[in-house]
Amino acid sequence: MRAITYTRLGDPSVLELVDKPVPEPGDGELRVRVLVSGVNPTDWKSRSGAFGGALTEATVPNHDGAGLVDAVGAGVTGFRVGDRVWVTHAGDGRPAGGTAQEFTVVPAERAFALPAGADVELGASIGIPAVTAHRALTVAEDGPARLQPGALGGRTVLVAGGAGAVGNAAVQLARWAGADVIATVSGEAKARLATAAGAHHVVNYKEADAAEVIRGVASDGVDLVVEVAVGANAELDLAVLRPRGTISIYANDGGAPFNVDVRRNMGLNVRYQFVLLYTVGWDRIMAAAAAINQAIEDGALRVGEQAGLPLHRYRLEDAAAAHAAVESGAVGKVLITVGTS
Repeated sequence: MRAITYTRLGDPSVLELVDKPVPEPGDGELRVRVLVSGVNPTDWKSRSGAFGGALTEATVPNHDGAGLVDAVGAGVTGFRVGDRVWVTHAGDGRPAGGTAQEFTVVPAERAFALPAGADVELGASIGIPAVTAHRALTVAEDGPARLQPGALGGRTVLVAGGAGAVGNAAVQLARWAGADVIATVSGEAKARLATAAGAHHVVNYKEADAAEVIRGVASDGVDLVVEVAVGANAELDLAVLRPRGTISIYANDGGAPFNVDVRRNMGLNVRYQFVLLYTVGWDRIMAAAAAINQAIEDGALRVGEQAGLPLHRYRLEDAAAAHAAVESGAVGKVLITVGTS
C-alpha cells in the first residue's frame, strides 16, 4: 500500500511516499481503508519537532481521517466490514498508525460511525477540531458536560478566531446547543466565513472599540470564551467576561506572553481551563464524538465554503504541500484524498 512516512524531524520535505505492507488488526482493533486524511496544526508540529518527543520509528502523519472498515479484530463489536467511519488520534502513541496511508489500524474506540448523509470529507474534518471545540464549550463550572440542543440556552459564547477550524466547529456547535454566539475575526473575508458558520454577531478584534461592540451585544458580559490566542487576547477577554465566566484556552497563536493580573482575575472570579486532547481522557472524547454525530445528524455541523470552512484538497503524493499549507496558516480545512469509495 502507499503511505507517507518520515524518519527524521524537519520541514515538510522530510515526508516521503513509500510502499508498505498492509497491516493486520489485532485484538480490539479495526483496519480502516482511508479515503480522506485531515491535516491539523498538531500534525506539522509533531513532524517538525515543535511538539512531542524524538522519533522511535518511521512515522505516518495525520491523526484524523475517514474511510471504510476493512477488517475487524477479535473482540470488536459494533463494527462490520464496509461500515463508514471517522477516526481521530489514529497515530497517538502509534507512530505507524497515522491516516496518511491507504490502510491504517486503530483501536476500535478511536473510530466512530459516520452518520448517513455525511460525506467522508466532513468525516475527515471533524476529529481533533470538533472534539477540541466540544471540550472548550463544556468546561464551565455550571455548564453542560455534553452538548445537545438547548444545553447552552441563555448563554453567550465568544469564539476567538471564528474562521479557524476549531473556531468554526465551536461556532456551529455552540449555536446548535442554543447559545448566542459572538465570533471575533481579523478582517472582512474571515467575517464572511464566521457568519456562514452561524455566528450571530461578528466583531473585528483589531478595531479599537472591539470590547465596546461586544459589550453592546452582551451587556452583562459573555459567559464563555473559546480562546485561540490567549496572550494577544487576554485584555479583550477580561474586558468582556462576566463575573464567574470561563475562558477555555486551546492555543496561543502568535505566541504573545500570557500574564495573569491576579487582582483583576480574582475580582471577576475567572475560571481558566486549558484544553489539550491528548491528556483529556477517552471518556470525554467519546462523549464529544457522540454529540458531534448528533449535530451532524441534525444538519448543524458542516464543512465547505457554505459553512464557513473552505476545503483545500491535495493528493497523497502531495502531502508535503498539504502540510506546508497548514503550517503557513491556510484558512479553512486541508484534506488529503487517499482513496476512492
